[in-house]
Amino acid sequence: MKRAPQGYRGLRHETIGADILAVLDALTFPRGVLGDAVVDELEKIGASQWYPIDQLLNLLELLDKKVGPQGLRKTGRALFRRTHQKRTQEMAKCGRDIVYGIDGMYRFANRGIDIGGWNPVQFDAQIAVLEKSTPHHCMLEEGILDGALVAVGATSTVSQSQCFRKGAAMCIFEVRPLDASKGWLAP
Repeated sequence: MKRAPQGYRGLRHETIGADILAVLDALTFPRGVLGDAVVDELEKIGASQWYPIDQLLNLLELLDKKVGPQGLRKTGRALFRRTHQKRTQEMAKCGRDIVYGIDGMYRFANRGIDIGGWNPVQFDAQIAVLEKSTPHHCMLEEGILDGALVAVGATSTVSQSQCFRKGAAMCIFEVRPLDASKGWLAP
């Protein structure tokens, strides 16, 4: 990584294999998109083993070139389903739980020193604002956040007011519930 988000040093940063394997879940024809050599390497990944974060980050850059932002969002939703959905549905009941729990989700699947994270800076009935200092592609993170909100019935729009990839110090996400009376503040 040439440039890191504010608050990220990434010392011994590793990610769980399930996060890497989510790429295969998101693609209808992974060999056609990624090529045989990449898919062959992905098939050697152990879902519960730890891997250097660069394995995932390099794969996300390749996906960005091959399938673009919407493909990365789809990959984020697949990652959420594979790695976090079951645990999240047991622990989270509403949008508020997701906003204040997404950093815990991140740390469940990532380990190391100074690996960045998520910091909620505002939450009310109309909007949640979160700072994101992880190295993951922000469109992937939008998909993860979207998948988590849908899983608890808090259908929302997820967007960015600032983006690290466009020169900001970190990404600033804005989450707006479509209906705050349905799963946003309480189950």
